[in-house]
Order: sequence, then C-alpha cells, then structure tokens
Amino acid sequence: MIFTRWSAKFPGTQRRAAARSDRAAPRPAPGTPAAPPADAPDPAAATADGPAAPATAATGSVPATGSVPAARDERADPDTTQEATPVALPPTVDALSVHEILGTIPALVAVVYGPEHRLAYVNGAYATVFGPRPAGRTAREALPELDALGLLPLMDQVLRSGKPRTVKSRKVPGGAGGDRTRDGYYTFTCTPIEVAASGPAPDPEVACVAPHKGVLVFGAEVTDQIESAERLRASEARQREAAVTLQRSLLPQELEQPDDLRVAATYQPGGMDAAVGGDWYDVITLGAGRTALVIGDVMGRGVRAAAVMGQLRTAVRAYARLDLPPHEVLQLLDGLAAEIDASQIATCVYAVHDPNEGRLVYASAGHLPILVRDPDGTVRRAAEPTGPPLGTGGWLHTSGSVPLGPGSSAVLYTDGLVERRDKDIDHGVEALERAFAGAAGDPDIVCDRLLRALGITATHDDDVAILVLQHPERTGHDAELFHNAALELHGGVEAAPRARAFASGVLASWRFSPELHDLGVLAASELVANSLQHGTPPMRLRLRRTDRRLIVEVTDGDDHLPRRRRAEPVDEAGRGISIIATIASSWGSRRTPGGGKAVWCEFALPRG
Repeated sequence: MIFTRWSAKFPGTQRRAAARSDRAAPRPAPGTPAAPPADAPDPAAATADGPAAPATAATGSVPATGSVPAARDERADPDTTQEATPVALPPTVDALSVHEILGTIPALVAVVYGPEHRLAYVNGAYATVFGPRPAGRTAREALPELDALGLLPLMDQVLRSGKPRTVKSRKVPGGAGGDRTRDGYYTFTCTPIEVAASGPAPDPEVACVAPHKGVLVFGAEVTDQIESAERLRASEARQREAAVTLQRSLLPQELEQPDDLRVAATYQPGGMDAAVGGDWYDVITLGAGRTALVIGDVMGRGVRAAAVMGQLRTAVRAYARLDLPPHEVLQLLDGLAAEIDASQIATCVYAVHDPNEGRLVYASAGHLPILVRDPDGTVRRAAEPTGPPLGTGGWLHTSGSVPLGPGSSAVLYTDGLVERRDKDIDHGVEALERAFAGAAGDPDIVCDRLLRALGITATHDDDVAILVLQHPERTGHDAELFHNAALELHGGVEAAPRARAFASGVLASWRFSPELHDLGVLAASELVANSLQHGTPPMRLRLRRTDRRLIVEVTDGDDHLPRRRRAEPVDEAGRGISIIATIASSWGSRRTPGGGKAVWCEFALPRG
C-alpha cells in the first residue's frame, strides 16, 4: 500500500505538513513583506503520483488532488528558497494485517471457527512446536495435540459462554520452544473472537466463507518458570528433610520407661508444604521412683526452631537432674531461652509424677492444659497455675498438682493437635477431651487413636507431638512385685536400732537374697544416722520395691542437702554418703515441697 497517497487525508496531517513547510521556508529581510513567487511549487502538495498542483493564493483552498498549500513565513529571505523534503509517516496498526501480527510473535497461536472448531490459522511458532496443520479441518482432526492437552472441552465452554478461559502449565512433550530434546510447559488462553468472511488472504484455504464465532488459542511458554519452581521446591524439600532429620535426632530415640508408669509418645511433622517446627517431648527418671515428663513447642519453623528445641531439651534434662520443683525448672529455662535466641519464644509443661504421693505436680509456661482421665473415664483439665512462654522473662512461675493414682492416665500435647485456622482452640481441646475419654488400650495405641480422632494426616499443616502416660493398677502377680513400707522416726538413741530392725524385717518378707538384704539394711542405717546427725524431726524411713529395683529413702525437716566429700583418716564423721554412693546403684537428694529434704538410694534387682 502507498502510504503517501492517503496520508494527507488523515486528520492533523495538513497541519503537520504546513508546520514543516513553515520551518523550511526562507526568511525575508526585516521590513520586507512576505511575497511568495507565483510559480513556486507547493512542497506539501507533492505526491507519489506526480508533481504538486498549484494552490489558489487568494483563498488558500485545497485542490481536489488532496495537496496541502505550504505555509509562508513572513520573515523568509526573498533571495533564498528551499524546497521541503516529503516525509513518509510510519504505518499504523490498522495498516497491518492480522496474519502479519500473529505470524511474528513467539507464542503459539491457532484460530478456529464454528462449533466444530475448524482450523483457520496457525502461526509459525505453533508449526515449529507441533508441525504444520491443514486449514479447514476440525480441531479434533487437525489439532490432536489440543485434544491431548484437554483444551477441546474448554474451547466449547468459551464458544458457548463468550468468556475467555485459561489453563496453566500444561506439559508438551518435546515442546520447549525450538528445542525438541526436552519437554516444554505452556499456559493456554482461549479467547472468543468473531471470524468474519475473509477477503484476499495469503493462503486462500484459511478464508471462511461467512462470519462465524471462533476461538483464538494463545499458548505462552512457561518452561523456564516451571523448571525454576521445581528447582525451588526441590531445594525446599532438601531443607525440610534436613530440618526433620535434625528434629528427630534431637528427640529421644527411645523413651525411658519408669517402673510405675507406662509411657508412649509420637511426633508427626507438618505436611510437605510446611516447614518443620520445634515440638519436643521427653521422659526423665529422677530416682526414688519419681519421673519427670516434658513437652514443649518452640515458636517458628525450620532448622533454627529445631536447633533451639534441641538446646532447650538438653537444658531440661540437666535441670531435671537437680531434682528441683517444676516451677523452679521453668524459671531456669526462661532465662536460658532468652539467652539462646531473644527473638524466639517457647511454650513448655514440666511435670513430675511421684508414685508414693499418687499425684502429678506440674508447672506450665504458656502451654495447653494437661488432660487427666480418672479410672471411671472422666476427663479433667489440669487447672492453673500457668505463666507466659519461655523467653519472655520477668515472671515467677508456680507449681500445681493433679491426682494421678493407679488406673489413671494423662496426655500432654502441642497445639498442632487441637488448633485449626477456622475454629477457636478451645473447640479443639474439647474434641480432644471427648476422644481421650474413649481411647482405651496401651499408650502407643492411645496416641494413634488421638491422631485419627483429631483428623491428623500426613498433609496436616502443623507439627504434632503427643505424650501419653498411664499409671496402671497392679493386680495378681504384678501386685506382688510392688510394695511400700514406711516407719516414722521420732529421734533419740533408739531411732537407729529401730530403723535397722524395721528394714531387716521388711526386706526378709520381700524375699530378697541375703546379699541384697544386707546391703539394704546397711543403706537404711547410714541414711537414718545421717538424718539424725544433720536433720530435724519429723523423720521417716520408706522402703519401696518395684519389679526392677529396691528404693531406700529417708526424709526429715531440714532443707540442707548432703553432698559427698572425702573424709580424712582422723574424721569421725562424713563417711555415710560415701558408703551409700559405693554400695548403691544410684543415690540423690532433693528438697520436699513442704520444707525439708529427702535422701534416697536405689539397688537394681537381678533380672529373672
């Protein structure tokens, strides 16, 4: 098409041509009137068909040829004239054909029309990926790749609704641009169009004989984005696997099994799209039949949360060896958590079970309440006290207690078990209470039943930790293996002989071997003698037998804890604790809640 022939007819073209002539015309001398020569040609009137036609000077009208008169500058030099060079305007979008536009873009383009989606056009990029396609045939025949990609039903919807539809990231085997060696991914958009009756076309076969509704299929390659996303997911999966491995390695590989409790725990990390958290649990035997139970949750996710969890768990075990009350353990942990990472906080419950007391003494740092099930099936929440999470500082924690006698069970858990995004957490705790009330069986079975009852699957979006403990009722043969005997000591010179006689009789009735009998009597004598010398009334001697050990414990009213020291040859005292440490499997001391102390030692029983 010759653009200069009709460019002067566009609105504004005449003004632009006049402005160019005005700038190009010679400037006259000062005071000289502008008088263009009568025979000067009009520069703007020149066309591709011939010379310019003269304009009428009086009226300035445009002749029928469409030429535009040149504007004259009053300051033009009469001695100098300059002819303006014709300038061709760039073509507009309207001047380009659809075939030219679609043929140059790198995306895949196909145009179909009619209810059978007869092919009208495919561009070069489409032919490069799928090969040339015959026009005029139905899409099912000419474009089988669209059928394989599931686009034909989508094209039907677009044709019926008149609204565009998009499908993302469809895999095209060997379709990564011009590279036929690797698979490509494309996002296809189907847009409704009106296919009019075609005039002259580069290929007569692509012309339809009447107007039709059609669909333009546009495929944008997203192979690089998909591959980048896959690499990112693979990297995240490796990081998550490392965090899960770290998390599991920091959790106890095998739970300690106390004499008087049956314990089981489970940990389930969040789904594949969620980073691992900092949930943990632990069971720590304290000696003298007492057991510490811990569960906690470090806020945050990833390797950092798992690392902080590991440090807190190690610290809990160290503080537990001090045999401190639960609230004092949390107090120490609170300060340590702030030192480990001031930006992260953690919740925790630390509880101690004493079979002699039949109670669970606990302290909570912002954690969810312990649930206790009585022998009759009633489930109760352990009441306050509770304090803020670890790492906040400035809070004095306190301890509480809840009965946990023979036949009772308890469950400690993290918020991943009961918290849901669309419900209040109290609803989750109530659901757990109902599930725990009907969850019978061994602790490991109870853990599995609680997970199923609360809907915890492999795709759950948060970490879950559960710790279940049962204080079983002993009957029959098992009951014969568990015995308790206690003697109140009032002081005086007769206390030591009474204690030895009591211990000898009890150990003989429990049918211990002569060697173990003598060791038990010696331990009772030394502990009582130490209490008489350094303690204050009231005093008590307690003997306890389990299926695995003999426990000798003496309590008194003085809170000064004994320590083992080396006695000099001339010393008349100071050898009692050293004797106990030598003959017993283990020994220890602790302060009692009501004031005073308890000193104990254990003897392991022979197996079988």
